[in-house]
Amino acid sequence: MTDVITNKKNTVLIVDDEPQIRKLLKITLKSEGYKPEECENGAQAVRMSASIKPDLIILDLGLPDMDGKEVIDNIREWSQVPIIVCSVRDADTEVVDALGRGADDYVTKPFNPDILLARIEANLRKSATQEAGEPELENGRIKMDLVRHEVFVDGESTFFTPKEYELLRYFMINRGKMITHKQLLKDVWGPAHGEDMQYLRVYVSQLREKIEPDAKDPSYVITEPGIGYRMETIEEESLSA
Repeated sequence: MTDVITNKKNTVLIVDDEPQIRKLLKITLKSEGYKPEECENGAQAVRMSASIKPDLIILDLGLPDMDGKEVIDNIREWSQVPIIVCSVRDADTEVVDALGRGADDYVTKPFNPDILLARIEANLRKSATQEAGEPELENGRIKMDLVRHEVFVDGESTFFTPKEYELLRYFMINRGKMITHKQLLKDVWGPAHGEDMQYLRVYVSQLREKIEPDAKDPSYVITEPGIGYRMETIEEESLSA
């Protein structure tokens, strides 16, 4: 495959009741640098979609507890994560129905692993572009590659935990906007964390340590007292001034 999908850290959730298929997909995904997670039924798929927030889902339709199309319906109530259906059902009506319910792509079994990987790459890039308007985000000394899940600060690759990455991405997408504490907690952590202000402060502090020239005097993530935070839009000229 191309370098574009090499060394990715994207999480891909495999939903299939056949152990052999899950094993094949895990090997294929790991070989290309993805992080595969797996489950064998629809109820697990819905729970894991909410808990681990995968970057993409590969979904079989013939699940033991429910039809895979019901899984699509459930997930689409709250998430636009890319979903690729991978099923033995090849009738046009099945394809049209799955796509109509919100699936992003449809691959029939048996499948060519290289073609499936190409579909995964295309859907991840499309998702990143739809969310942020572009697959890369830049703000001053910070550059985020939304497809590879990589962050560069002053040109150096910098490690971020998954939650730090999500928080930074949220700030980068909404840079220049004042964001309330509750809005941040709801959109990044979920509705159950709407009051965890101290939790948010800890993560913002960790983020500042990694992106600010001086974490004690932040110039990127600014505190709006009693309200929330705002990421300033930093122009290139101001860096060299």
